[in-house]
This record gives sequence, C-alpha cells and structure tokens, in this order.
Amino acid sequence: MDFKDYYKILGVSKTATPEEIKKAYRKMAMKYHPDKNPDNKDAENSFKDIQEANDVLSDPKKKKKYDDLGSSWNQYSTNPSGQDFDWSQWFAQKQNARRKTTNKYDDFFGETGSANDFFDKIFGNRYKNQSTQKNPKREAEVLDITHTVDISIEEAFNGTTKQILIGEEKIEIKLKPGINDKQTLKLTGKGTKSTLENRSGDLFLTVYIKPNSKLVRKENDLYIDLTIDLYKAILGGATKIKTFGGTIKLNIPKESQNGKILKITGMGFPIYNQNDKKGDLYITLQVKLPENLTDEEVELFKELKKLRPA
Repeated sequence: MDFKDYYKILGVSKTATPEEIKKAYRKMAMKYHPDKNPDNKDAENSFKDIQEANDVLSDPKKKKKYDDLGSSWNQYSTNPSGQDFDWSQWFAQKQNARRKTTNKYDDFFGETGSANDFFDKIFGNRYKNQSTQKNPKREAEVLDITHTVDISIEEAFNGTTKQILIGEEKIEIKLKPGINDKQTLKLTGKGTKSTLENRSGDLFLTVYIKPNSKLVRKENDLYIDLTIDLYKAILGGATKIKTFGGTIKLNIPKESQNGKILKITGMGFPIYNQNDKKGDLYITLQVKLPENLTDEEVELFKELKKLRPA
C-alpha cells in the first residue's frame, strides 16, 4: 500500500488554510476534469485522487486523522532491507499498543478491524463504490466546476455577453458593467449534471481583464495620458479626449506643467451593481516639445529668453 500525499496531490502545504485547500481543489479539478480530458486514463485517475484528497483535507476530523497517519507512516516506511514496507507489521504493532492503552487509532480500528479497513476509510472505499453509495456533500463538490473567461477593459466598462463551453453545452454569460479583474461569479445549476440524481452543480466563473496599454484602472478610477503641444500647455485652451464613455471636451489651464493631472469627476469606471454610478477620470498631461524649428522660430525663442532672464 503506497502512502498518498494529499497535500502534494493538491499542491498545498500542510499549513494551508481551508480556503487555500478549496481554491487548490477547484483549480486541479478543472485541469483534470474528464470533460477536458476525454479518453485520458491518467487524467481520470488524477481527478479521482484530487477528489479523494479534497474530501479528506476539507474535513477537519478526517484531516487530523490523516495527519496522524502521515507522521506514523513517515516513521515506519523506512525499511533498511530495501523491500516494500510491510503494512501488516505496522498494523500489528498498533493493535498491540491499543490492547495496552487507549490511543489515537481507536476510532479507526474496531475489535475486528484490519489494515484494509483503516485504509479503505481514508483512501478509497467510498470512491470504489460510487455507483452504489450516495453522499450529497461529496457529490456537490464533484458537480461544482470552475471556469475562466478573458475580456477587454472596454468590455468590462460597457458590460458584455460571452459564450463558454461546459462539456458539450454552450452557456451564454452576461457580464455587467464595472466587473472587476479576478472577480468570481456563481452560476447556480450550470455545473456538471449528476449521474445519480436529477440535479446539477454550480459553475464558478472567474473573470480576467486583459491589461490596456493606453489606460490604467485602479478600483473604479481610470488613469490616462494626454499629449498636448507646448503652445497649448503655455496658453491653455480647449481640446478633446476620447474615452469609453464617449468623446469629451477638456479645458487645458494656461501654464500647465508637464505631468499635471486633471480630474474629471464621474467619468471613470462604472461601479459594479450600483446603477449609473462611476469613479473618476484622471488625465496626466504630457507636453510634447516642438521639433525641426526654423531659423525664425529659434530667433523668437531667443527673444523670449531675453524677456525672462534666469
């Protein structure tokens, strides 16, 4: 009997929190799900191990029992002879210890218990009999699936509709304006259909927003650069800027320094689930100096320099 390292199977440490275990399980289950790996026996076996690992590590009582077993296995699995570890010998030693005093293995071994009984309780008995045993809690875990979808920042601003493929079924997803990067949505009943009961699990959809080179979103505020010429920076004046919400007119104050930030209230990103409320738009002015000056322009700049001595 090989020891199954459930922590290694899920890719988590022994100090992982329940939330970290749950997150790791969903990630691994999505990767090795039979729907994504048809006719792949290795993936199918990995998927069963992932289910098994999650079932034990997500249950505090089973996790404690498993951790107790793990420390004992590490102690007894080293065999100087190089032969396979004799679990029957290990079991016999534990039985002898149990007869002398009550110990932590009593709740595993009854008077007629066996090593197989012990491992079956943790490592697979319930999984070998899936066709005959119904466990609503476990089935809910198996039926719930995770999925991801990528959208642009403009789609996040305006809202969008996406189609995703779950198994052989196409599901249409409507995303509201203002959705956040890495936000997870729960779609009730859109998970895997049960083979035992007439019901389906839930779909947990995580939305990823692709970065944009021209603007930056920080929570519900937008940050964008606007290039203006030297004369507009010095003299001021009106200009236009295109945003997701449309083209807006912007008044540049005279004597605006390079890097000056202008704030337009209520022209930022929509606030998710708050009707028409939006964050703010911050515009950073980038002053572009003139190039290829004529001799006349150079002389004029020299005159200006004389008028404003250092």
